[in-house]
Amino acid sequence: MGGLVAIVLGGTALVASAVAAGLAWRLRAVTAAARLERETRAGEVLAAADRRAEEIAARAEAEAVRRLEAAEAQARAAVAEGERLRAAAQAAAEAGRSALRERRAEAEGRESRLAERERRLDADMRGLAVQRREQVDRERELAGREAELDRLAGERRAVLERVAGLTAEEARAELVGEISNQAKREAALAVREIEKEARREGDVRARKIITLAIQRLAAEQTAESVVSVLHLPNDDMKGRIIGREGRNIRAFETVTGVNLIIDDTPEAVLLSCFDPVRREVGRLTLETLVLDGRIHPQRIEEVYERSKSEIDRLCVGAGEDALVEVGITDMHPELVALLGQLRYRTSYGQNVLKHLVESAHLAGMMASELGLDPLLLRRCALLHDIGKALTHEVEGSHALIGAEIARRYGENDDVVHAIEAHHNEVEVRTVEAVLTQAADAISGSRPGARRESLEAYVERLERLERIAAAHDGVEKVFAMQAGREVRVMVRPEVVDDVQAQVIARDVAKRIEDELTYPGQIRITVVRESRASEYAR
Repeated sequence: MGGLVAIVLGGTALVASAVAAGLAWRLRAVTAAARLERETRAGEVLAAADRRAEEIAARAEAEAVRRLEAAEAQARAAVAEGERLRAAAQAAAEAGRSALRERRAEAEGRESRLAERERRLDADMRGLAVQRREQVDRERELAGREAELDRLAGERRAVLERVAGLTAEEARAELVGEISNQAKREAALAVREIEKEARREGDVRARKIITLAIQRLAAEQTAESVVSVLHLPNDDMKGRIIGREGRNIRAFETVTGVNLIIDDTPEAVLLSCFDPVRREVGRLTLETLVLDGRIHPQRIEEVYERSKSEIDRLCVGAGEDALVEVGITDMHPELVALLGQLRYRTSYGQNVLKHLVESAHLAGMMASELGLDPLLLRRCALLHDIGKALTHEVEGSHALIGAEIARRYGENDDVVHAIEAHHNEVEVRTVEAVLTQAADAISGSRPGARRESLEAYVERLERLERIAAAHDGVEKVFAMQAGREVRVMVRPEVVDDVQAQVIARDVAKRIEDELTYPGQIRITVVRESRASEYAR
């Protein structure tokens, strides 16, 4: 038992020693491995440090090279700048030396000029001294001559007094009287010549002003009549307008006051009335009825009331358009409405509203030429025929009626006077009234403004040609430009140049005495000589 324990204990000891030896060996192996690992890591660290050192050295060398190159570039730039500054300083020094040389030369020239001027002044002073001495001598000589002339004049006066039997005072008075009479006569002649020249200038200026006003005006006139034509879609509409036993046409004429003429004219009816506004209301009423197709007395009354309101609106619009066209902004509404009614009124075929607008433009242009107020003149001319809108309702002249209307609605006295005096029914007192008359006459008498009947027109042209053809030596006569010019062809072997002038004057005189015409007529006598030969 004890031996077994000993064996076990010995085995245990042996095992323990073996374990201890194994542990020691393992410890040594671990220690060696750790040492080897540390040595390996140290080598790697040393290698990395070497590489880092090499990189730092390379960067330091590159940075040193870069800074060296930058320093060299700055040095070169500093050298170049120094050279440039040195060159600029040398150029400035050279410019300063040049300016100094120029100033020195200029100063030398100025000194030479001053010296020359001093020499000239000295010479002039010497010359003036000589002239002063000569002048003193001439004054002495003139004083002697003057004394001699006084003595001779006294002797001459004494001789004249003895010869004429008059004293010097009497002779002077007689001479003054004669000169005074002669001066008065010359002054009277001068005054007469100035008056003639003023008349000539006035005529020329008046013609120029009127001509310029006419040339600057471009107006369009529409010829109208007292009859309106309404076109129908077909002839069957005429029966519907007439109605059963004529009740529709009677109702239409009763309501509108317009005569309706239905004849054989295809697809058309005529409306006749002396009042243009009433005629236009009737035309619009009938046109609306035809378009609607329903025509009976009650419908006629309804459409008539609407048409009347529409025409009133159109009249106001036409009046406002006329005011805008002539540049007038303030006017009583009643005057505007009356002005618009003249849109449907004609005078000798000339539309009255367009005539008023044209006259307003003419008056304004003439006022501008004369230095007057163009707006006032345009107002006078625009309203001068306003009375024609009421001549069918009010008795009297349209000029006086228009003046009363203008006065009633607040127009100033100059406008009222221009209206009442434009036909000389009231004595003209202002230049505005005169220019209103002139504008009215120009607008009414210009070619194409107003028309006359065909028979009267043809008769007047034939009469013009007969008057001109009645003279000896006249070969042909032509009335031209709507009777505004008569051209007379004479035989050159019978009529000479002087006789041609006589014929023109005689024809003009006979036309003035025997005919009535607007404006003026030009007579042109043509005397033409021709010579022909043949070359063989």
